[in-house]
Amino acid sequence: MLFRAGKVRWKPNYLPSPKIANWVEEIKAGYIDEPELKILMQRFSSGELNTTKYTLCNGLLFYKGRIYLGSKMPIKLRVLQHLHSSPIAGHSGCHKTLQRIKADFYWVGGFFLLLQVLKCEYAVRGEIVTRAQRLQLELQAKPGSHPFEEILYCNIGNPQSLGQQPITFFREVLALCDHPAILDRSETQGLFSADAIERAWQILDQIPGRATGAYSHSQGVKGLRDTIAAGIAARDGFPSDPNDIFLTDGASPAVHMMMQLLIRSEEDGILCPIPQYPLYSASIALHGGTLVPYYLDEATGWGLEVSELKKQLEAAHSNGITVRALVVINPGNPTGQVLAEDNQQEIVEVCKKEGLVLLADEVYQENVYVPDKKFHSFKKISRSMGYGEEDISLVSFQSVSKGYYGECGKRGGYMEVTGFNAEVREQIYKVASVNLCSNISGQILASLVMNPPKVGDESYESYSAERDGILSSLAKRAKTLEDAFNSLEGITCNKTEGAMYLFPRIHLPQKAIEAAEDAKTAPDAFYACRLLDATGIVVVPGSGFGQAPGTWHFRCTILPPEDKIPAVVSRLTEFHKGFMAEFRD
Repeated sequence: MLFRAGKVRWKPNYLPSPKIANWVEEIKAGYIDEPELKILMQRFSSGELNTTKYTLCNGLLFYKGRIYLGSKMPIKLRVLQHLHSSPIAGHSGCHKTLQRIKADFYWVGGFFLLLQVLKCEYAVRGEIVTRAQRLQLELQAKPGSHPFEEILYCNIGNPQSLGQQPITFFREVLALCDHPAILDRSETQGLFSADAIERAWQILDQIPGRATGAYSHSQGVKGLRDTIAAGIAARDGFPSDPNDIFLTDGASPAVHMMMQLLIRSEEDGILCPIPQYPLYSASIALHGGTLVPYYLDEATGWGLEVSELKKQLEAAHSNGITVRALVVINPGNPTGQVLAEDNQQEIVEVCKKEGLVLLADEVYQENVYVPDKKFHSFKKISRSMGYGEEDISLVSFQSVSKGYYGECGKRGGYMEVTGFNAEVREQIYKVASVNLCSNISGQILASLVMNPPKVGDESYESYSAERDGILSSLAKRAKTLEDAFNSLEGITCNKTEGAMYLFPRIHLPQKAIEAAEDAKTAPDAFYACRLLDATGIVVVPGSGFGQAPGTWHFRCTILPPEDKIPAVVSRLTEFHKGFMAEFRD
């Protein structure tokens, strides 16, 4: 018998836990009577099976999301009947070999959860952050209850949460757009700059109903897209079409949208850098695809070697994976490298030759701190090479959350989509329209980021002073933390050329690794947890981003205020010395 895949829906408490538990226990019991299944379980336990394909959950063995059942007919039919009729699970297909039933979900705590959800991990908001939030509540309830006075969140690129001030011009325009009634008041002229008032009028004239509370076109307000396209053209020296711009609530929804469009099944792969920003591994998992890793070279400053791309492409093809796209993060997150122009050209050539969609994460394009490096968009690189839309499919992501603006909570961003035919473009628009539109304030901010005050505007001097002050301070903080890490025993840290992070490598003593194993956690997570408990500093274990086997890292932002950096260095240094002394071999 064969059932076509159907829709999956969640209905909490659809079946009571005991009823589910009963037949799950029957499946487990069936394993005992199946020689082949017993052998498979033994091979899984010994590590012989590919753990990216085989998974054990609640004592049940899964292969690529398909649950293994014994050959006993009653349990097989009852499970199949349940899966076929359940509004939680959708339809299923029954295979002859070991009566394997396709079921894209797990049983957890009495509920069916999609396998994709359980495979999805997002380290920057993971277990250590949850622990930090609990410690923060304890400090508020009982000051002095821990050996630190505050929690310092160095786990995520959230500048304003750590004291960075917003750009005045941007906030003036937003305030005026949100409350247009004050534009005609005489006192407004004394409170707001003239160019902010003028810009607010221009923007409101483009918004339906002249109201930031209104819906817009699903791609975003046309006039704001015109502004962004002009900003891209000015940056790159090549034209940009506003119809190629999709405004989104930050870059993350745009990434999810493209993964939803690109991934058809687990046989579809997306090439991602390792280490990588966990948004990519999480979104690939959620949409049921396969992450195809390519490793950045730590020894060369996290270099991207084209030979590594080709190697991983060949390995994926030999495993039956169709690689659909290549993700490149430039400047790098969590690694902080800025790609050289010739390296970018090599990457474009690979995508053209292999027919890959190039997903260019360029949200840190303003965050470059070294004089010998400059940001170049992949749009500019590909056009400079003479390649047009017919040659390469390119999606470029930008966000208002990073750069010198750091407007994370405003949720603004866009993707520029080029090199897709009309039929595909229609489908992209359809997916965008499901969410109606992104928020208008975020759309306005995206247009301001791509069209800030110019020389001669009233706000230009204050704007440029704020921008330059933020970027120069970030560069100083990066250098201070980099030097501090490199001065510590067993830690090496590459230069942060861009973005907002350092990704130091920790050479942990064997005793620390064994202690982590006893605690059933990764060694770098063990280190990060001890660091939090001793200092209140929150970092993200490197294992959450992926790393070369046998290496351990953590990601630390460069965002704590400049006057707090010495205290951060002091606390880190004191903790690390004590940790190494405690676990020295």
